[in-house]
Amino acid sequence: MLVLAILSICVGSLSAFFLYLLNVVTSTREINNWLLYFLPLAGVFIVWGYNRYGGEASKGNELLFFRYYNPRDTIPLKMAPMVILGTLVTHLFGGSAGREGTAIQYGGTIADQISKHTGFSKRGQRILLLCGIAAGFSSLFGTPLAGSVFALEFVKKGRFRWYGLPLVLLSSFFATWVCNQYGNLHTHYDPIKLAPTFDFKILLYLALAGFAFGTAARLFYHLNHSISWAFRKINQPLVRPLVGGILVLLTVWLLQTTKYIGLGIPAILESFIHVASPTDFFIKMLLTSITLCAGFKGGEVTPLFFIGATLGSALSPYIPIPIALLTALGFVGVFAGCTKTPIGCTFMAIELFGWENAHYYLLVCLISFLVSGRKGIYHTQKNSRLIRQKQT
Repeated sequence: MLVLAILSICVGSLSAFFLYLLNVVTSTREINNWLLYFLPLAGVFIVWGYNRYGGEASKGNELLFFRYYNPRDTIPLKMAPMVILGTLVTHLFGGSAGREGTAIQYGGTIADQISKHTGFSKRGQRILLLCGIAAGFSSLFGTPLAGSVFALEFVKKGRFRWYGLPLVLLSSFFATWVCNQYGNLHTHYDPIKLAPTFDFKILLYLALAGFAFGTAARLFYHLNHSISWAFRKINQPLVRPLVGGILVLLTVWLLQTTKYIGLGIPAILESFIHVASPTDFFIKMLLTSITLCAGFKGGEVTPLFFIGATLGSALSPYIPIPIALLTALGFVGVFAGCTKTPIGCTFMAIELFGWENAHYYLLVCLISFLVSGRKGIYHTQKNSRLIRQKQT
């Protein structure tokens, strides 16, 4: 329990610090739009730093999978500050990225550093790593139940590591509580009380929505794969973020809006009230893929919230489900399809929007999970045998 308390205090405090700095850099960028012109150079700085000093830390989320299946290895401590700095630089200069990748990396890093001094067995080290991942995710989003289940689903898609659930839950709730002691730093959404009557017609509409969100998740995966392939064709690593930054800048200039850069939380909140443009989800999808594949740092989850929420909102004139509910379904549905964590996404919807529509969230997340195919955005998640082979 002492180990979990130390882990939760460290991760929860770091999440509060990170959220505060992220709000600062976002506000700074919104006030000073000229910072966008330095996005390509910011990307070069990030990639140069990782190439020069990153070492194993450059593997990012993949290193967490390697560490889980090979507890004898160690996550370098520098991964935490490097990913935080890279994410803040990305958002300061206008990259389209998220933040969950940062949270689970510093959560996992802190857990791994603590485990080196505990003498735990391999199973104990794995559970502690899951606790760190859950604490990071939970404290960042303020969703301890979702963070706990996300961590258990995270290491192998669609499957749980139930034996660690009690300790993972403790670390998630405590880390979230610690983060909340620093102030109101999380984004809050209005509860969705309306629960449509469950019948065959609503079931058909939900299936249609789930199919759309799963298809969007599949599109995001293939778009990421194609853009990543294109960037790998550029032999000079420092040229990739330069090209990616210029492409993002050109898109912002052509559209004459900064709506699609950064986290995009204002657009997410707006989509619950007003019907979103049918192109919003794809533009965000494209800019996020370019940003992350070019070498910028952050994560995919908040952009996936944007993609799903705006897609659900845009479908509301055609699928007769209340716009707020359909937007919430998209919010978690695309996320579930891309990350292969349908149960965690269901709990996230419950924690953010209320229990009234829990059965609808679960149904849509499962449909999206199935429609999106076997491949997700966490590539190493799919094959633990491959992970072990890479490490030998």
